[in-house]
Amino acid sequence: MAPTPLLGSRTLDRQTARTLPPGPKLPTLIQTVLFASHRRTFFPRMRDNYGDVFTIRLVPSSRVCVVLSRPDHIREVFGSPPAVMHAGEGNTVLEPIMGSHSLLLLDDEDHVRMRKQLMPAFSGAALRGYAGMVFELAQAEVAKWPVGEPFKVHQRMRNLTLEIILQVIFGVTDIDRLNTLRPLMDKIVSVSPVIMLGGFYPPLLRVRPWKTYLDTQRKVDEILYDEIAKRRETFAGRNDVLSRLLAAGNWTDVELRDQLVTLLLAGHETTATALAWAFHELARRPEDLAFGQRAADAGADDELEATVKEALRLHPVVYQVGRRLTETTDIAGYRLPRGTTIMAAIGLVHRDAEHFPMPMDFRPQRFLSDDPPAPGTWMPFGGGARRCIGAGFSLMEGTEILRAALSGYDFQAPNPKPEPPQAKNVTLVPRHGSVVTVTRRRN
Repeated sequence: MAPTPLLGSRTLDRQTARTLPPGPKLPTLIQTVLFASHRRTFFPRMRDNYGDVFTIRLVPSSRVCVVLSRPDHIREVFGSPPAVMHAGEGNTVLEPIMGSHSLLLLDDEDHVRMRKQLMPAFSGAALRGYAGMVFELAQAEVAKWPVGEPFKVHQRMRNLTLEIILQVIFGVTDIDRLNTLRPLMDKIVSVSPVIMLGGFYPPLLRVRPWKTYLDTQRKVDEILYDEIAKRRETFAGRNDVLSRLLAAGNWTDVELRDQLVTLLLAGHETTATALAWAFHELARRPEDLAFGQRAADAGADDELEATVKEALRLHPVVYQVGRRLTETTDIAGYRLPRGTTIMAAIGLVHRDAEHFPMPMDFRPQRFLSDDPPAPGTWMPFGGGARRCIGAGFSLMEGTEILRAALSGYDFQAPNPKPEPPQAKNVTLVPRHGSVVTVTRRRN
């Protein structure tokens, strides 16, 4: 069957494919506000109005963004040469925070080199080595949960994932140093969109609140550089990520610092939020809670991981990922000019009934069936050469945390209604913090 014009063919007549896809005529500022704060409802409405491929415009400079919602179109993007699809350019606003060597900011050969140096610390063998440490930290956290009283599990997950980053990724174990780092790191990971504006307008970095944030960052950097210097002498035999990086690569101190801060900012809120959504669903669904508890008791990692995967599908923490075209390129039936930003709308794909039957239902079993989701339809970690390098770590982390919590507690939802999401920077978090009540299980 011949490809449908404008729906995926790269061979259509170029004369018919020169214009951008349709999109709203709203002022750029309004489109930006809708995208930033209401993307979960804005994108579906745009797809309903304009089709599977549509154009929006965002500040600064009325940036042209083409949004894709079909897996075959998104595969075109993820499968294109990285030199044509730059991701790092779109993250330059993060440079004052993450540093110029951050994996998220690099493109082309620099990205390939840095990713290759990072990969040994996230191999399957390395992940198995971290699992025990993550489980112990999770057990210590859940033991402190208030029994019989409603609490916001999202904040508890933020505390726990920060502790995992400090001890399992950074390898910090000294009590005094941990006590110093925790409040500083909490301020770092709580970066707001206002602070990130400093990446667009560098003069802001000289005044408050931007200067205050950078002062905190400098205090953290002093500790990190000291930790790196000490670890260079003692990394042999240690099992944390920093030690594995030192054992596997030829790093400068600045490169290591930038990757550690990147892992902190990219892996903290995202994993904490995914787990908060998982507990939110389990607390409201006794049959799924029982499924998870049986998996925890039996050591069924696949079933626990399926619970994390389904939470990431139903509640994508990151709703879209972007690439910037470095040359004129045919995508989704359109000949898009250099400089266009391509957005792969993860959230639209994840809630498409064509790929996920009964998409609004929480069904971990869909990842365990004989007919699992088709490749390229579940993509919470992006795809292609830019797929999140910490994807395996995140799933392992979620599995171990679920094991620790579900082994010890029953969960109830004080309010059985679904909790709406709220945009927080680039993530979508539970608006009310995912309130749950736990009681101790009777074995």
